[in-house]
Amino acid sequence: MKTFELNATPRVDLGKKAVKALRKQNLIPAVLNGGEVFALPYNGTLSEGEKLVEIDGGKKGTVVTDFTVSKDAVRKLVYSPDIFVVDLTVGKKNVKAILKDIQFHPVTDAILHMDFLAVNETKPVIMEVPVVLEGHAEGVKAGGKLNLSMRKLKVKAIYSNIPERLVINVDNLGLGKTMQVGDLHFEGLELVNAKNAVVCAVNLTRAARGAQAKGE
Repeated sequence: MKTFELNATPRVDLGKKAVKALRKQNLIPAVLNGGEVFALPYNGTLSEGEKLVEIDGGKKGTVVTDFTVSKDAVRKLVYSPDIFVVDLTVGKKNVKAILKDIQFHPVTDAILHMDFLAVNETKPVIMEVPVVLEGHAEGVKAGGKLNLSMRKLKVKAIYSNIPERLVINVDNLGLGKTMQVGDLHFEGLELVNAKNAVVCAVNLTRAARGAQAKGE
């Protein structure tokens, strides 16, 4: 997976008025989750932009970091077919993270908010990975049309094991046949989409139906 370097500024004022002012400056509010979970009370020191969040009924906690990024800084991260691990620097804090979620304005499509998730070499994460088909399907040779129904699949794995794309060979896919998530296997990866979801299929064309009818 490719690495994307992103420098951010800690954010302290979280009110609606402050958020509105940020957006006028072409800045995007964002948050980093997924930090270490620890027992409370917390004896550490919080840096600028960090806040303590209680979980598990107040028995445990984690540190969440609020920050801002510029629209230009994230343009190639957001508007790209590639997936990245983000080398994120917030003030003096540097972590590896993935982009977990983006909120867009319903009318203008402007980015309203971004959610990042801290990653490490021990905790699996779920990411959407692009699908690439390779080969020449038997069904296409017989006159069918190959259709890709799912352009991305959700993968669960240690972030460093997640590939840039999932390559699927379709050589043996016959006319009128489908390939489902449950038919696919990638070493070290767990596919979390529904097993009966259709990834790709060779559909019958009008010409192929005619050829079949004549054959009958």
